[in-house]
Parts: sequence; C-alpha cells; structure tokens
Amino acid sequence: MKKHEQLMLIAAKSNIPVLLQGESGVGKEIAARFIHEHSPRNKAPFIALNCGAIARNLAESLLEGAKKGSYTGATSDHQGIVQAANGGTLFLDEIGEMPLDMQSKLLRILQERSVLPLGATRNEAVDFRLVCATNRNLQNEILNGNFRKDLFFRLNVFPIVIPPLRDRDDFADIATTVWNEITERTFAEQLPLRNLEIDTLSKFKWPGNIRQLKNVLQRYALLRQHEISLEEILSEEFSHQTVNENDDHNVYQTPRATAPNWAFIQKALNENYGNKSKAAKALKISRGCLCYQIKKHEFRNWDSCKNLNRSIGA
Repeated sequence: MKKHEQLMLIAAKSNIPVLLQGESGVGKEIAARFIHEHSPRNKAPFIALNCGAIARNLAESLLEGAKKGSYTGATSDHQGIVQAANGGTLFLDEIGEMPLDMQSKLLRILQERSVLPLGATRNEAVDFRLVCATNRNLQNEILNGNFRKDLFFRLNVFPIVIPPLRDRDDFADIATTVWNEITERTFAEQLPLRNLEIDTLSKFKWPGNIRQLKNVLQRYALLRQHEISLEEILSEEFSHQTVNENDDHNVYQTPRATAPNWAFIQKALNENYGNKSKAAKALKISRGCLCYQIKKHEFRNWDSCKNLNRSIGA
C-alpha cells in the first residue's frame, strides 16, 4: 500500500466517506481497516458487511435493526449494523451489489444521520464513518439501472483506486509480508522467502491479486518440505497462462486448466516410455504441471501407506 498510503492517511484524519475501487483480491478490506486504525475512531468498532451476501427479506432489519415484537420471533430488540458501528467505522464491501431498496434506506440514513429500526416510531441518531468498496464501475451500474445516482454522489467523496498486484512496484514487500504471516502461523521457526523465489513470483500477472498470491504461498509453505518446488506449484497454477503476457485481456479470459486424471497421466507416461516432456505434450499440459501431479500423487500414496501402517500396528 506504500504508493497509496498517503492518500489513505489523509482520508483517515477526516470523517468524509471513502470509496475504495479495485479488482477483486487487491486488498480493499485491508485498506479499509488501515483507514480505521489510523483514524480518531480507532478505539471504536470496525463493522464490515458484504453487500453481495444480503438476504433481501433481512435487508431492512440488518441495516437499521428491529424492535421487540416487530415481527414473528422478535423476542428482543435487534441492533442493526449501522448502530453497531456507532462511534466507529462502517465498511460496506461490494457496495455495487447492494439491492436497490436497501440503497434507498442507506441514502436516507446518510442524509439524516439516523436510523429507524423496524417497529420503532422515532429515529435514533447515529455517528459513524462510512468506507465502501467495489470492483465494479458504479457509473456503468447507474446507466444500467442497478445503482442510484444520488447515492453514488454521496459515496464518491474521496475515491481511492487500489491498483492490481501486477502494477504494484512494492511486489517484493507484499510477497514477503504475506509469506511471513503464513509461516508465523504454520511453523515454530520462521522460514525466509528467498530473493530468487520473489523474482520467480514477480514474473506472473496474478489475475486473482493478493488473494491468489496468498493461496499459492500457503500451498508452497506446506509442500516445500516434501521437495515440491515453487516453480512446479506456479506451473500448476498458471498452466495455460504465459509469463509476462502482454495482452491483459487474454489473462482474464483464459480459464485455468484442469489437471488430467491420474489414470490418463500413467497412460501417457507408459506410451512415451517415461519421457515427461513427451507425456506432457500428449496431455496438453506443461512439463512442470506434470511433475507436480506426479509428486503430489506419490506424496498421497506415501501418506496413505503411513495411515495404513498405523492402523495395523506396524
């Protein structure tokens, strides 16, 4: 975040709404938490809601809360997420997927700085900082009738665009930070990520951004002790994607290849007398992907044998 840290720090000192924009997986929630932690509200709650996972029948009570007896089964007062964020920060992730009727309620809350819980007769004042995030173009969503224009202008006060991982100049710092977090949780002794490994990782475009990088490094942390190299894992992950490919559009449109069934791999190896390069060509996968599948299968067999030996008391 170094390149955009100053913008986020400037935003953190105020109470104005912030709109974080960027591809899926770039770390928009991390940025939202960064803003909250560097704001005067950092001792108060940080409440996050994924707007794409809201059940329509619960939207009203989820946002504004409900009073006891307001609906069947309401045996006590229910606090909505806006009241839960009172004094702190409300983070609405994937705001572009918020249902239109809920957008209307959010607009009224922002205008009046109060909520009207279901079953209540009076508004209740709230004080919160709003941070929203989206991977959609909200202006296009407005043209398509999926997003309210008046709400957009309420949210788009301080927009910050978080670039994709492939465009970041601090890739080495990001990879090292992610790796250290993984190894601290997984191993008693921290294992450093070597410069050569960072260079290898930086050659890929990472369409899944930081989330995809984290998945690959978690896999590598577990498999490196079984002599499976980072190159083999990357070859499996990007089996049909070229390193340093110039056409970004193709990167996003090319589906990830599915590894062939183990029986087909054995058949190809037998037919090519164990020649991995020829077998990989016949299977239409990379040689690295083939090597990864062979090692993975051997490891599974070895693990199964250990379990079998334990069960028979060997």
